[in-house]
Parts: sequence; structure tokens; C-alpha cells
Amino acid sequence: MLGKGSVWALGAMSGTSLDGVDAALLRTDGERIEGFGESGYRAYTPGERDVLRGALGQWQAAPAVCELIETAHAELLSRFPDAEVIGFHGQTLAHDPAQRRTFQAGDGAVLAEVLTRPVIWDFRSADMDLGGQGAPLAPFYHFALAKYLGAEAPVAFLNLGGVGNLTWVDPAKARPQDDGAVMAFDTGPANAPIDDLMLARRGQPRDDFGALAAQGRVADGVLEAFLDHPYFFKMPPKSLDRNDFTDLQARVSDLSDADAAATLTACAAVAVAKGLEHLPSPPSRIILCGGGRHNATLRDMIAAGVDCPVETAEDHDLDGDMIEAQAFAFLAVRVARGLPTSSPATTGVRASVSGGQISVPGQAVGQTA
Repeated sequence: MLGKGSVWALGAMSGTSLDGVDAALLRTDGERIEGFGESGYRAYTPGERDVLRGALGQWQAAPAVCELIETAHAELLSRFPDAEVIGFHGQTLAHDPAQRRTFQAGDGAVLAEVLTRPVIWDFRSADMDLGGQGAPLAPFYHFALAKYLGAEAPVAFLNLGGVGNLTWVDPAKARPQDDGAVMAFDTGPANAPIDDLMLARRGQPRDDFGALAAQGRVADGVLEAFLDHPYFFKMPPKSLDRNDFTDLQARVSDLSDADAAATLTACAAVAVAKGLEHLPSPPSRIILCGGGRHNATLRDMIAAGVDCPVETAEDHDLDGDMIEAQAFAFLAVRVARGLPTSSPATTGVRASVSGGQISVPGQAVGQTA
């Protein structure tokens, strides 16, 4: 499907924060990063976010929900005519790794017809069929980023979306699927509980820059009870659904808005510190990406709880808003070329696997890659 050498791949990501769709062009051969192209963003309207919130937890989306997701993606992705292949993640509505099932709404075959280019999608199912948790999927791209940055010592990438996920990379290894090259797992809730609090109490989508949390106090006892959750005692790899910690809202229900925001922000930060205990060795630095890196209060709380520098993607001339979209561009090329997209150290899959469906224009259904 793709010629030899590097290609311009376009990746799309719509995360559990439900803010909108990111898209980014990446020049890659599926193993190395050779350049970054243009990127774009298509926000969900308040009405669209309400529809998506109402669909969370569903294992079969209504046609109107799928149409919303496909339309939003098509509007954005059509702005990138130079893309030779497209990686489409879809919108996660439900994820239950314990039962080996996951659901991302949106049909890549529909997008292939609309965009008249190959679309690679359904990245998680093959991993779960082989015993993996289907998440996280960005770690192999994080490995390529560490190589691109010229890292010489182990480094960790921390994506702060609705859920936090951490990738530890040893750049001395040759390939991401090699033993000891990566370790990845979800740390715990990140933006999702804070966003839900802000929407419920103030009608706002987020705590911009952590300004409200900065005015509050962390409530006594909540962090200790939070860390008693069984998830924190599991060894990686492990992953979460956006709504796995919904009890957090009840724990802060009697607090002021500022104290509740501060406490939920502290929970996200302490989950990261707890996660570092599982790593093979301490990272030389943590590089933050995802929307949560804009939350200065969260950044400061994370930095206070770890023993290494905490930096942002922008400190390394990367676009921290687009790393996950770039990751799915990278994974699309790997799927097209039969390269692994996950491994036992990233998802718990029994063996390294290349997971995804390939849909091309004129082909009604995707074919398993």
C-alpha cells in the first residue's frame, strides 16, 4: 500500500477529555521520525460534547453519535491533502481491560471513502485478542521520540489527558519491542475528574492553568483514601477507563470549589509519583504532553513529588498538544508495514503484535492488518 522509505502520515486523536479532535502530519518510515508537518484542531461544540458525554460507557453507539465523530474528523482531516495515509483512533466510549473489551466509535472505512485515502483504524482490538489491555498505544512513538531527541539515559513521557499515562524509555535499545526498551501504563485519573468538577459546579470545561486549584487547600485524608484503590497495587502493564474513579467526586462533594479542585489535582499528581515506583530505573527527566501540561498547579504538584526534572514537550521543541495525534500517524505506517504496535511491556499482550484495520477507498469494509 505504501512505497518504500518515509511518507507523510496524518494522525487523528480525540481523547477522553472530549474537547475536540487533534490532527498532525508526521514524516516517518514507521521506525524513525524524519520530520513534523502541519497540525490542526477541531473543537467539539458544547452540544457535541453533551452528546459524547451521554454516550460514555456505551458499548454500541447510536448512528447519530458515530456520524458526529466521523463528520468532525472528516472536516479536520480534509484540510491535509498531502497525507498519504491516515491513522484514525476514533472516540473511546468504553474501555474494560479486565474483560478484554474496548470500544472506539467511528468507522475508518467511512473516512476512507470521504477522504479518498487509506485509513488505518481499530488499533486496539488485535492487542486485546492476544490478551493485551489495548492501551496505552503511544509508547512505541515515545520510543521514537526519545531517539529523535538524542536521549542517552532513560526518559519518561507523561501524557496528561482525561487519564494520565506514563511511558519509560531506554534509548539504548534498538527497537521498541526489544526486552527492556519500554514500560508503559496508566498512572490514574488526570484531567477528567477536574474537568467534571468544573463543568458541574461552574459550567466551565476545565480549570484553566490550574487557577482555581491554586486558591484551594488539599483536603485531609482524601489522598490516603485515593491511594488505597486496588489499581495502585497492580503491577504494570495496566490501563484505566475514564470513569474508573468516579467516586472522587463524592469524596470532594462537601468541599469548596477551590479546595475540591486542589484535592483532585493533588490526586492526579500523587498517582504519577506512585507510578514511578514501578519503573525499572528512575528516569533522567519527565517530559509532559497532553492538555494537562497547561495546568501550572498540576505541573508544580507533580514536580514536588518526584526526584527528577519535570519538563514540557515545548522545552524540547515538540508540540505537546499533538504528540498523541502524531503517535497514530506513526502507528498507521507501522501497521501498513507489518511492524509491531504494542508489546508485553506496554499492554500485557502475549507477544508483540501489529494491530489495526486497513480501509481503502472503494472497499466497503476494512481488512485486518
